[in-house]
This record gives sequence, C-alpha cells and structure tokens, in this order.
Amino acid sequence: MKSALVTGGARGIGLATAKGLMAEGWRVAILDRDSAALAEALTELPGAIGINADVSSPKDVDRVVAEVTEAFGGLDGLVNNAGVADFGPIRETTYERWQRVMRTNLDGPFLMTQAFTDLLAADGGGAVVNITSISGLRASTLRVAYGTSKAALAQLTLQQAAELGELGIRVNAVAPGPVATKLAMAVHSPVIIAAYHDALPLNRYGKEEEIAAAINFLLSDKASFITGQILAADGGFQAVGIGLRALREAADTN
Repeated sequence: MKSALVTGGARGIGLATAKGLMAEGWRVAILDRDSAALAEALTELPGAIGINADVSSPKDVDRVVAEVTEAFGGLDGLVNNAGVADFGPIRETTYERWQRVMRTNLDGPFLMTQAFTDLLAADGGGAVVNITSISGLRASTLRVAYGTSKAALAQLTLQQAAELGELGIRVNAVAPGPVATKLAMAVHSPVIIAAYHDALPLNRYGKEEEIAAAINFLLSDKASFITGQILAADGGFQAVGIGLRALREAADTN
C-alpha cells in the first residue's frame, strides 16, 4: 500500500487531496501547524495520521521525518501544500511580512523535500508535488511576496526534478487558479470575483476536488514518465489575455 504526506492538510486543497488519496487506497498523513484544525480534519479521514508541525522549522521537519518513518516505514508521495497568503501594496509590505511568506511557501518545500529524499528514493523512487499558484505564473497587483514565493517555488520544482530524477523521484507542481475555498470566498470581494470570471475561459472558480485530482494524478503511476512540469489547473486563466468579457458581451447582443 502506498503512503503519502500532505502538508497544510487540515483544510482546503490539502484536505481534499488527502481524501482523494485515501479513496484510492493510500495510507495518508496530514501535517498542519493549526492543531485545532488538524484534529477536526482527522474526523473526516478515518485511519489517517495527523502531525502538528511547522514546515518552515528545520527542527520540526526532522521530527516529521522520524514520525513518518515510524508510521509508514517509507514514503511514496509528498505534497508540499502548506502556504500562507499576504496581499498588499509593495510599499506597505514590510520585510517581516516578506520573510513570513518566504519561510512557509519556499523554505518549507525546500526543507521537506530535502529531508524526505532518502525515504522517497527507496524502492525505486516516489513523487513530489509542490503547490504553486497562478500568481507565480502571471503577475497581479498586491501579491509581491506571495506571487514571488510561488514563482520561486516553480523554479525550485524544476531544480528538484533535475537533480532527483536519477534517484527515481519525480517532482512536479500544480498551479491552482481561483478556487472556491471558504477562505477565498470570505476574502474575495464581488469586484474580484467578477474580474476572475471575466478572465477565465471556463467562467467559474475551480473546486477543491478538481485541484486535488490533478495533484493525485501526478502522484500516481499514471504519471510515471512526467517530471519537471508545472500544471496550471486554472480554468484557462494562463492561456488568455484580455478580451473574454468583450467577446461574451458581443455574443449576448447577437
């Protein structure tokens, strides 16, 4: 039976990923630094293992390796999903805010993948999926720290794929577009929601389960010859420029 560790697994895309893996017969551990959310998530994941830790702490990461090794004996899949968002103008983004984002969104996947390389390389090699963002593929306002961290994570994915491939470890990334998580729906204003709809060929937000399906595909044997790729699960956002709104308005008048 294959085993996987999902960071930031207590809610949203991470929780949906864990549920999908367990439905496919994987043994799953979820990691989160929010102990209350972690406990609640485990009620939805019978048989899963919960680990309370911070991926940006080398000391915590070492402990996580020990706990996963004790629980599973090895590891077939690692999902680096834990992340923090920080939105604001460049001139108002303090160095402390910048560092906080980078520590979790970039340092975390670096530390976790490095620490788990030996376990992932055992028995022919496993797979890593880093969760980037459309904000790392296309610039947008108020995301100087967040977008930069996700762009750097995309490059880290390529570096990891290049070096770890000889160990049999595949490393890919999924870059979600706007997803209808509880957090997104709480912080996205009607203006932002309308703007996303105007820019998305599919004309809707994604679902957590749709992003999870992309992640779980890249972890699976069906993706056995895929590595070093950034898969944008974004409703077509990356593929288009301006004009969708005008096209739709023109169609409505015909």
